[in-house]
Amino acid sequence: MDYRSSGVDIDAGNETISRIRRLARSTATSGVLSDIGSFGGLFHLDRSRWADPVLVSSADGVGTKLKVAFMTGEHRTIGIDLVNHCVNDVLVQGAEPLFVLDYIATSKLSPDFAEHIVEGLARACRDNGCALLGGETAEMPGFYADGEYDIAGFIVGVVDRPRLIDGRGLLAGDVLIGLASSGLHTNGYSLARHIAFDALRLTVDSYVPELGDTVGSALLRPHRSYLRIVQPLLAAGVVKGLAHITGGGITENLPRILPEGVTAQIDRSAWEVPALFRWLQRAGQVPVEDAYRTFNMGIGLIVAVAEADVSTSLDLLRAAGEKDAVVIGALARA
Repeated sequence: MDYRSSGVDIDAGNETISRIRRLARSTATSGVLSDIGSFGGLFHLDRSRWADPVLVSSADGVGTKLKVAFMTGEHRTIGIDLVNHCVNDVLVQGAEPLFVLDYIATSKLSPDFAEHIVEGLARACRDNGCALLGGETAEMPGFYADGEYDIAGFIVGVVDRPRLIDGRGLLAGDVLIGLASSGLHTNGYSLARHIAFDALRLTVDSYVPELGDTVGSALLRPHRSYLRIVQPLLAAGVVKGLAHITGGGITENLPRILPEGVTAQIDRSAWEVPALFRWLQRAGQVPVEDAYRTFNMGIGLIVAVAEADVSTSLDLLRAAGEKDAVVIGALARA
């Protein structure tokens, strides 16, 4: 017996690394000092750009959105989801992303299959100006079902300490601006799949007129990155707090940035909830409070600014291409 007969193909692994190396090189920034295949990724922090640098790190996955990818056979967008989610998680503290590491584990490694996933990772890294510095591709026969995999991302960003966004300066009277999501992003998929595939007995190819799309396509819309949209506001110094609306929706995520003694008042009539959420809520008979605690309901990022900076902030957002930015509420004393 040999390793291949037990389910692990070292040659396929080497071919996968070769393809990943080509994609990763396309994301290299000036700080990258190593190549894919090294035991550790090397990155040089240019101290001339940051006087008092603070490193900001995060790790995440894409949850059961992977199940929809398995059902459709479309894997090129999963890497985009992963990188953009991680970028937003460090952005909310004011950080610029430096590099990403990925972990992909599957039952049987296919170079084509892995390449499709990493294509999305590389594309999103290029779009966000960060490097795909390294990672791990694990072949684990008997651990995952055939054709299935799991993926996780690890990101490191940097922000000058005086520009760190931590929400401690938020006050009653500050205004909340909502930025539109592109869909479910990477949260709420266990409920969405239950509604679409179990309750309604639809398939990924089922066309839903209300959505103007198939179920699979609607559910796989990539997670947005808000980096380029928010950077002008950060540069202008008007941002007092940022909340990435992920698992738990607005209900659970916005309070994470609020200091003691401050609460948020959200006007749910301030924006039109997108058709995908309305369809899921109606089809699944999901109570309103559960919907807002499970899905982002059309708001992917919340920006908190002083009341005096609302007009400037909206102008900057619209100039950056965010045409649907809207005031969705304000802060008050708890």
